[in-house]
Amino acid sequence: MSAMMYPETMEEFADWLASSELGHDLLCREQAFFDHAVADIFGFRAVQLGLVDYDFLACNRIPWHGYAGMDGQADVVCDPAYLPFDSKSLDLLLMPHALDFTSEPHQVLREAERVLLPEGRLVLTGFNPFSLWGASRLVYRRNRVPWCGNFVGTSRLKDWMTLLQLETTATRFMAYSPPFARADWLARCRFMEQAGEYCWPQLAGVYGVVAVKRQRGMRLIMPRWQRAKPARSLAVASGNERQPINRTQANETSHE
Repeated sequence: MSAMMYPETMEEFADWLASSELGHDLLCREQAFFDHAVADIFGFRAVQLGLVDYDFLACNRIPWHGYAGMDGQADVVCDPAYLPFDSKSLDLLLMPHALDFTSEPHQVLREAERVLLPEGRLVLTGFNPFSLWGASRLVYRRNRVPWCGNFVGTSRLKDWMTLLQLETTATRFMAYSPPFARADWLARCRFMEQAGEYCWPQLAGVYGVVAVKRQRGMRLIMPRWQRAKPARSLAVASGNERQPINRTQANETSHE
């Protein structure tokens, strides 16, 4: 069974990001998130899974970048639930909304853990069901992107990650405004973006998560630096110090 709901779903979502005013606004926010999240991650191999039309690895300095997914323009055309990469072969894996548009989100996440090296980084984004965006799914038709997505909550996602030894190191929330289709309505609600970060951060429409793969039984051994102990000097008796005498010598002295 293919992991994707429909082969065209991710492509339709990519077109929605580029063609709609709401999608373009979200794309700018997610691009800023990925640019900041990957800037200081180092290694040898990095892969972006999905939305290959947009380079979310642009600010990363890892020398080898790959782009995978079911899009025909990807470097590697593959099912996200069965990645054609060796186990423990990637230092960085990006999954923009990869869990939202699949019928097997847990299997996709399990594959991400498999291909990452120990201490490798996973960076992903997803729609928050407990938000105005999640509530809008009741209004809009569920057979249209992005409202047909899974909308996996952060609590559920972190539970899955814990089982797979993926430790969350950072979480970013974005898109607090209602998902209006018109740019002028979005502009009127711009104040909600600033207020949301302080007042209701977990009610944002989209979240971004950075996680690191921990290897069970693996511990970094750091050198134990200690100050060198000073060399012990030889004790030299001075001339006026009394020398110990044995008991026999003391008796002979008393008889004399």
